Amino acid sequence: MPTKSNSAAKGQAPARENTGQVIATVERAVEVLMYFAETSSPTLGVTEIAEALGMSKAAVHRILASLRVRGLIELDLVTRRYSLGVGSMRLGLAYLERLDVQRIAAPELVTLSQRTDETATLSIRTGWTRIYVDQATPAREVIMSVSLGVPYPLHAGGSSKAFLAFLTEEEIENYLSRRPLEPLTGETIADVAELRGELAAIRERGWARSFGERMAGAASVAAPVFDHHGRPVAVISVCGPQERFRDEVDACVEALLDVTARLSGQMGWTEEEGR
Repeated sequence: MPTKSNSAAKGQAPARENTGQVIATVERAVEVLMYFAETSSPTLGVTEIAEALGMSKAAVHRILASLRVRGLIELDLVTRRYSLGVGSMRLGLAYLERLDVQRIAAPELVTLSQRTDETATLSIRTGWTRIYVDQATPAREVIMSVSLGVPYPLHAGGSSKAFLAFLTEEEIENYLSRRPLEPLTGETIADVAELRGELAAIRERGWARSFGERMAGAASVAAPVFDHHGRPVAVISVCGPQERFRDEVDACVEALLDVTARLSGQMGWTEEEGR
């Protein structure tokens, strides 16, 4: 008679095989769902999906049938083509509702500050102003530190301009026509035509810079974090004393854009949507 341990071993083999089959099926279903999310076509046929993912049409059909049961996929009975269903939308909305940019950005600020050896900040917009809500400072003797919760106008400084540049044209014109642009320092851009040119340049390169525009002696580079609609939901900046910062701009911009790209991705924005 087989020993007890041998019997147990024989009994485990089919269980492992079944588990492997289930995992493989789930992975294929995820591939199908992600293909719907990534393709530019709003509807897909079984043959298209099978050829794109290297699956049999029978397997794709079974997967689509299962996904339809949960409302993740819908079938047009006339065209026999499939599209994402209400269940997929609910999943996406549930994810977006749970996003907290300040919580997500906190460890990135620490990493950015360590990488640049300068202060990294997070700003959010409050109407026609913006405020700093978090910062991470480097371990060096002379540093920049910002005041959290203080409102600044959207035309003064790197973080402010990074917000303003990526609003809609209507919003920008509304801001520029509201009242004269108040200078905070002698370097603040207070001329509307000059500011329009600056905002266009910021949109072109993807980031803003400031040398003494918000506070004398301070310098920064800043870039927006986009949400799933391509709206600037927050701005990250790297800032430091102006004289020292001039030689650090290129390295700081590279590190900054790495961070804002990651955070924008977590907020649901993709490069394809930004094109």
